[in-house]
This record gives sequence, C-alpha cells and structure tokens, in this order.
Amino acid sequence: MKEKRSSFTGSIGFVMAAAASAVGLGNLWRFPYLAAQHGGGIFILVYLALALTFGFTLLITEIAVGRKTKLSSILAYKKLNKKFGFLGYLAYFVPLIILPYYCVIGGWVLKYMIVFITGQGKVAAGDSYFGDYIGGTVSPLIFFMIFLLATMLVIICGVQKGIERVSKFLMPILLVLAVGVCIYVVTIPNSGDGIKYYLLPDFSKFSFKTICAAMGQLFFSMSLAMGIMVSYGSYVKDDVNIGSAVNQIEIFDTLIAFLAGFMIVPAVYVFSGEAGLATGGPGLMFMTLPKVFASMPMGNLIGACFFILVFVAALTSSISVMEATVSMAIDRFKVSRKLAAAVIFIFSVLLGIPSSLGNGVWADIKLLGMDFLTFFDFLTNSIIMPIVALGTCILIGWFCGTKTVEDEVTKNGEKFSRRGIFRVMIKYIAPVFMIIILVFYTLAQFGIISY
Repeated sequence: MKEKRSSFTGSIGFVMAAAASAVGLGNLWRFPYLAAQHGGGIFILVYLALALTFGFTLLITEIAVGRKTKLSSILAYKKLNKKFGFLGYLAYFVPLIILPYYCVIGGWVLKYMIVFITGQGKVAAGDSYFGDYIGGTVSPLIFFMIFLLATMLVIICGVQKGIERVSKFLMPILLVLAVGVCIYVVTIPNSGDGIKYYLLPDFSKFSFKTICAAMGQLFFSMSLAMGIMVSYGSYVKDDVNIGSAVNQIEIFDTLIAFLAGFMIVPAVYVFSGEAGLATGGPGLMFMTLPKVFASMPMGNLIGACFFILVFVAALTSSISVMEATVSMAIDRFKVSRKLAAAVIFIFSVLLGIPSSLGNGVWADIKLLGMDFLTFFDFLTNSIIMPIVALGTCILIGWFCGTKTVEDEVTKNGEKFSRRGIFRVMIKYIAPVFMIIILVFYTLAQFGIISY
C-alpha cells in the first residue's frame, strides 16, 4: 500500500530542516581551515559572492524540482525529461555512499564530545590520542553505530514528528552555542590578531585556487546534488514562498559557517600561529583544536560546548542524508518508511565498517591509493556530485527551460527577485563551475596539481 506523502507543516519547518541539512561538518570544520588557508577575508568575500549566485541557483532549482514533481530525485528528473532519468540514480548513490562514512566521522565527534564533557580534554590533546583512537577496532565501531542508530530513529519518526521537530529544537541550540563560543574567543588575550587574520582580506592571496576552494565549499555546504534538497522540496506545501525560504536557508547556512570560522581561526592563531592553521581535515578538529582548548582558561568547558555544537550539526546533516535515501527508496520501491530505514541502516553498517577499520586493521587495503573513507569521499564529492549538478543545469537550462523553475517559484504570485541571475547562472556559468570542480578536485586528489 502506498503511503501518503509527508510534508513539512509550513515555511518555518522547511527552513529549519533544510538549514539543518546544510549546516554540518562542512561548515564547522571545512570552512574554517579553507578560509585560513586562502586569505581569510578574501575567501569570505568570494564565498559570499558565490553563495548569492551559484549557490542560490542550484538550491532554488533543486527545491523547485522537488515541489513541482512531489517526488524524490530518483524519479523527479525522469518526470521532467525521460532522457535525464539517469541523474536520479546518480543522485541516489551520493547519500547512499556518504551516509556510512559520514556517520563514522560523526562517531568520532560523539567520542570527543563525551571526552570533554567528562573532563578529559587534556587527555584528548595528546599527540597520539586521535591516531590511536581511530586506529582502534571496537570503540570507533561502537560510536559509529550509536550515531547511525540515533539518525535512523529520527528518520523512522517521519517528516513532521522526526526531522522537523528535531531540527526546530536543535538549530536554535546550535546558534546559541556558536554565538557563545565566539563571544568567549573575543575575550582571549591577543585574539585581535587572529580576528584580523580571519576578517581582513589579503588580496595578495587571491588566486584561482581561492575561487575553486570557495566554490567547492559552497557546493558541499548547501547539500547540493545529493538528492537531499529535491526530497525536502517534495515535502514543501504549495503555499510556501520558495524564494523567501531559500534566502533564509542561505543566510542561516552562511552565518553558521562564518561563526565557525570566527570560533576556530582566531583561537588557533593565538595559541598555534599560522602553522596551526595549515592543518586541514581531521587534523584541525581532532588534533589541533584539543591542544588549543588545553591551553585556554576554562578550556575543558569551551571544548565541551564546541563538540556539542559539532555533534548537533553532524547529526542534523546525517538525518538529511539518510532521509534522502529513505525518500528515494519509498518512491522507487513503494515500501514503508520503517522498512526502507531498516534496510539502509543495515547497508550503512556494512559499508561503514571498512570506512572505520580503514584507519586501523585494514589500513593496508587501498582503493586507487586511498583508504576506504577517503575513496568514498572522493567518489561522491569530486566525481558524482559535480556530474549530477552539471546534468541538472543542462536539464533545466537547455531542455526543460528555466520557466520550469520560475513558474514553480512564482506560482502563488511571489516575486523572483534574482530571476536574471538565475537564468544566466543555470545556463552558462554554473555548468562551467561544475566542470572546473570535477577536473580540479580529480587532478588534486591524484597529486597532479597542488591544493
């Protein structure tokens, strides 16, 4: 029996859920170190410019496609044009592959949150602590499964009682914690130098890499080309103003990314200098920051607040990733939400185990020279997602026509304030951006160019 399609209660519920999806580890971890490495203020300026053009275009397109078709991406693209049905299947693979390794990292965050809450922050600052932990077998797997289980329980509760309710509760907490930690950072002695480093544009550091870095960050930050926003769009009621909702999502997402940089960059700069900022990826969050917290007055408390914040962001994002897979499974196979969630949970456990053990007992097993987690991340973020986004731009810009999205945005008489920007971006500029990302990150991954 086909289940009645769920929906968000209104605009606020949708905005909170979509913002919760966008605000994840990409904002709280990737944005700060990219900003630090690419000129601070100049990176932020480029990011804002791209958010208002490139990010807006893809975000409003996916949401409009979802609401117009009332389907997740696995069938939505096919409904618009049968020749583009393959995009739905590509989009399905993205969250399906991301969810397991994302929950592995979420398990790391959960572990560190508990460590700091229990007053063991200085232990976590040890040089070998992080490496020893992820190189283990039992503990990382347990925390991974706890994080995945928490995600599944929210999904089983449904759109309104699960995703919307949790998002409405956790998003304000996340914002309050972020502002609180930022206020504390300002009070750190000599923090002014770090704040200047983060905020003042250094135009001498502007380059093509700055644009690519900001573009890539925006691409991942807003949950684009993962099927997530198409699925969420399919739950949006027809009386919701999509244009206004997208503006709010952009503001919330960018604000959290900015605050994340403000939390991390000045503090690391004060206690570790520019050398500390050079550390990217897991090293910044799980190795450098614990050392910074250990050097701070009340560092254990601040560290606990920070990792609670990161845990909230990671959980809300993993919920959206799992919801995309569940929504697509329901649409494609006509199964119940509970059964879809259970099957995807089992699949995620099986795929998550090598992602976790790839840092330990299976470290010698490589795929194209990469451990399991890095390979899955490369496959989704650098290959499939740009292809899906490129295909979406071609579909809307050249086959269906931009009117497909424009009519959906203005169906209730709302204004489409950035209509001109949207048309130019979707047809000409955004496809070029996607090709650049696809080529740039692939070459960088194999060491052909430096990044």
